[in-house]
Amino acid sequence: MLGPVILAASRSDRMRRLISAAPVTKQVVDRFIPGETVDEIVPIVQELTSRGLELTMDVVGEDITTPEQAQAARDAYLALVDRLGTLELGTRAEMSVKLSMFGQALPGGHELALANVRPVVEAAAAIGTTVTLDAEDHTTLDSMFAIHEELRKDFPQTGCVIQAYLFRTEADARRLAAAGSRVRLVKGAYKEPAEVAYQQKHEIDKAYVRALRILMEGEGYPMVGSHDPRLISIAQELARQAGRKPDEYEFQMLYGIRGDEHLRLAAEGHRMRVYTAYGTDWYGYFMRRLAEKPANLRFFVRSMITHG
Repeated sequence: MLGPVILAASRSDRMRRLISAAPVTKQVVDRFIPGETVDEIVPIVQELTSRGLELTMDVVGEDITTPEQAQAARDAYLALVDRLGTLELGTRAEMSVKLSMFGQALPGGHELALANVRPVVEAAAAIGTTVTLDAEDHTTLDSMFAIHEELRKDFPQTGCVIQAYLFRTEADARRLAAAGSRVRLVKGAYKEPAEVAYQQKHEIDKAYVRALRILMEGEGYPMVGSHDPRLISIAQELARQAGRKPDEYEFQMLYGIRGDEHLRLAAEGHRMRVYTAYGTDWYGYFMRRLAEKPANLRFFVRSMITHG
């Protein structure tokens, strides 16, 4: 399986230098990350929302080694909030954050990440939108869930992410499927050991459906993070069985992947949110997109051969 190999490469400085230097890389990266600055991303936001889509915005960057870098990440999100406020889109454009960007892995990281992310969540609420806390590797999740719980005391609309491939996820789904919660379910995109996570695709798919059923039958707001046509169909059926209306759950997919499907779901009356990343520190995000789906890797390799 190439996925684990690519995920290992995502943490390699040597591979980072090699891939970043390849002439074709920026062209391919642009497929998934359509801008580096707020000014570059605003037209993308306007275009997608004009086509009936919703967005969740991610400022890419995870290799935070100092408190100053964590504060800079906070400030980047605050600048994004300022611009989104001028667009007056409300919850049609929300934000996703990785707590690693806010200093979670630094000494005293739990408290530091909470202190840095809180102003972003507060600013988002002030313009009528919200924030979802992305899930990262399994060692960070207890901290993420604790921060999520703390933020929800003042900002109950704050969302979080659970990952189907982890053994713990069904229990997390039951705990989180309460009234007022917002939970995005994804398969998972980090290299995790067999002691904590399913390793085979068919096992992950089955785990995804089990967790999704819990969310759909619960009282919260499920966010279906998948590009898999079969899982999308299953999600629609589970929503029907649970008596959910189209505005009582949503689909989420990545910018640059299955764009026609984004529009099809929106045209059918579903809430369809596009996970749209931007920024200069794109390497880790890009490599996980390659690892998640063989077609993405084939696209990259074919581009390198064609333009090499």
